[in-house]
Amino acid sequence: MKVKIQQRSVYHKFAEVEVEVPDGIEDIQEWLTENEQTYIYEMDASVNEAKYEFGFGTDSDANSHNNSSMNESDQESEWRYEVVGKKYGGHL
Repeated sequence: MKVKIQQRSVYHKFAEVEVEVPDGIEDIQEWLTENEQTYIYEMDASVNEAKYEFGFGTDSDANSHNNSSMNESDQESEWRYEVVGKKYGGHL
């Protein structure tokens, strides 16, 4: 008799960059969406340098290293923004 032993392990990378948003912008999410060229290449470089970590990388992970609101556990990729120094942000 033969038995197959199987395992599925999930790893993720987490990266972040800071973006300078002009003063007076009322809808930060809209500005970031329309001006992704200001951060997309830097984000690509940052995620390429990041190390793989075990788990989904969401708040529900016991070993989640970030304090952000990454919580879309059914998504393969998730983008958020957080306003530095304030408790404000959202998904992109």
